[in-house]
Amino acid sequence: MDYMFEAGFLGSRAPFFMDFVTVIVALLPFLMMISISLIVLRNKAHSISQTVLLIVSVIVLIYFEIGVRVGGGFEVFMEGSSVSHDYAYIVLIAHILVSLFTMFIWAFTLIKAKKHVRERKHPMMGKITLLGVIFTSISGIWVYVLLFVQ
Repeated sequence: MDYMFEAGFLGSRAPFFMDFVTVIVALLPFLMMISISLIVLRNKAHSISQTVLLIVSVIVLIYFEIGVRVGGGFEVFMEGSSVSHDYAYIVLIAHILVSLFTMFIWAFTLIKAKKHVRERKHPMMGKITLLGVIFTSISGIWVYVLLFVQ
């Protein structure tokens, strides 16, 4: 578990686990768009890729939460930042709310799509999920910059 708190690889003062999670979060919208483009194949590739992306996202989220809790939490990571505590905290709360909403919508969309696969009732929910993933990615990168780059 000590490796999680070794120096990261992005050149900031963030620990390894933060750099790793940030890279995954930054790539997620692009992976989602690739998955969405698999719809044209008219096979199970889209469904399988969406399920895998959600499962991997949950695993990364758990890994992140373990790192944050063991590492001392927001206050400890905030110590080296030159950004206002209140500002960073507001951005963090917004990020958490968007990411939680997105995870629930994503899971609900997958369940709905599997139940009504022939009816194709899930495209609008999928678009909302993609927007949520994009906002989660942007806000996650924003939090990273505020805590470790500023």
